[in-house]
Amino acid sequence: MRFERQNLTIWILAVLLVLAVGYIGISSYNNAKQKQQLSILQSGVQLGYEQAVVQIMQQATTCQPVPVRAENITLNLIATECLQQQKA
Repeated sequence: MRFERQNLTIWILAVLLVLAVGYIGISSYNNAKQKQQLSILQSGVQLGYEQAVVQIMQQATTCQPVPVRAENITLNLIATECLQQQKA
């Protein structure tokens, strides 16, 4: 009887160990996948900012005012080189 009870306890502990290791493994996998997705998102945001700045710079080289809006504020940007050319 004692041997059967000890054997049952070992089986229960083994099952609990497998469940714990599985939970830790799945949790680690999900964390790694989430970090990878965050890295991809950050790269995309950075690329978007860079493209926006390049586009504003390209438009400003035409010596035309470039409207830039943020929230409820609008500014018209003009390249300083264009202003210096107009003075000359």
